[in-house]
Amino acid sequence: MKSDPRLAFCVSVTTRRPRAGEIPGVNYTFVDVAEFRKREARGEFLESAEVYGNLYGTPRAPVEQLVQSGQDVLLEKDVQGALAIKKQMPFAILVFIAPPSVDELKARILKRGTETTEDVECRLGCAVREMDEIRHFDYVVVNYDIGRTTKVLEAIVIAERHRTRNLDPARECLEGKAQYDALPAS
Repeated sequence: MKSDPRLAFCVSVTTRRPRAGEIPGVNYTFVDVAEFRKREARGEFLESAEVYGNLYGTPRAPVEQLVQSGQDVLLEKDVQGALAIKKQMPFAILVFIAPPSVDELKARILKRGTETTEDVECRLGCAVREMDEIRHFDYVVVNYDIGRTTKVLEAIVIAERHRTRNLDPARECLEGKAQYDALPAS
């Protein structure tokens, strides 16, 4: 996102307590259950779900505003959230970010030091089940390391911007508005 001004991140809303180092409004919008349910009842979420005992939701208005302004919106979702958004926004591109192995995923979760042993086992079980849903995604990226993963994600964004179904190249070139040849700074 630092190298590409056309990318925007939309912060999810959750009832989960912030982890060490998380910044409200940057990592998540943290609310209590009553506030979450009020927003949900008002239809403020594109999708919402209970995950690991906490509520999560994707705020509708910011996503729609960003899309209408020509931004590419990044959302960090679990499988059920991603599939729910795809139903509401069929043009959404889903990228499944997979761990190199279950053992590596377990090591990464344990390194965070924020979950109990039971929570870790629950998350691993969910991860294995979620892998069965890869077929519903447009891409899969194996997250060996963040640098490599970032480069693959940048390539996906660039490729999607070049799809003819996403633009009218002849009209944009004639009008001098062709921007899709520009690559983000590396």
